[in-house]
Amino acid sequence: MTTTTAVPGLTGPAAQAAATVAEMLAGHAPLGVAYSGGVDSATLLALAVRTLGAGNVVAVLGVSPSLATDERARAHETAAVIGARVVEIETHEGQSAAYRANGPDRCFHCKDELFTRISDELVAELGLAAVAYGENADDAKRPDRPGSRAATDHRVLRPMAEAGMTKAMVREVARALALPVADKPAAPCLASRIPHFEEVTPDKLRQVDRAEAALRRLGFTDCRVRHHGDVARIELLPEELLTAVQRREEVDGAVRDAGFRFAALDLRGIQSGAFTLPLVSVRG
Repeated sequence: MTTTTAVPGLTGPAAQAAATVAEMLAGHAPLGVAYSGGVDSATLLALAVRTLGAGNVVAVLGVSPSLATDERARAHETAAVIGARVVEIETHEGQSAAYRANGPDRCFHCKDELFTRISDELVAELGLAAVAYGENADDAKRPDRPGSRAATDHRVLRPMAEAGMTKAMVREVARALALPVADKPAAPCLASRIPHFEEVTPDKLRQVDRAEAALRRLGFTDCRVRHHGDVARIELLPEELLTAVQRREEVDGAVRDAGFRFAALDLRGIQSGAFTLPLVSVRG
């Protein structure tokens, strides 16, 4: 086991938080990291590898229709840079009536399925001493993150949140570690594009996946395609809205090819928690 936990070039609160995370992870080998390829889980994975050694860490990537095809490929690329082994595990949240019902607690049912699959299928097989996931301190305070309750139920470690590592600190650590996702925009699961209380189905998820992939191929750096039946409500970075108008025929074609009849450009731009936040209250 390696004892190299310092992050080169990192100072201040982020350095202290990273050191605290390393201390929390020490002794939990072999460790499974619930991994999506985003900056949070990638940073946790990198810190785990530095603390425990690559042979004592496995990245567990849950695969289902709610995972965008592009995100799956990028997750493997990032793990390769970190030097971590990836194990894919199929999750079946779509079989849960509560998940398909798409209430504000949908994320709980998704994370509960992931952690259940890890516990039932991987812990014994891989001899895992513990499982951790990349909740940061900011997300721990958000009311639209019910997945943390699933982590508590399954005794999953949340070292970054407990260490007080904010999203800004996570990105600072990721840059110091030269992770390719250090400045990667958030990429919530595809089910987050469907309004609450409208059923989540594989067909809807495929439509969203195809439309967003097509928009990225057009050069838009971040996007959300909200599914409103025949209408695709497109959220882009504010600085890219004018480009979308100028290229409206290409944008319209991208979403029509994905199965929508109409394309609508949301002038408010990207909105995190657009469907969930209005339905929940702030945590105390």
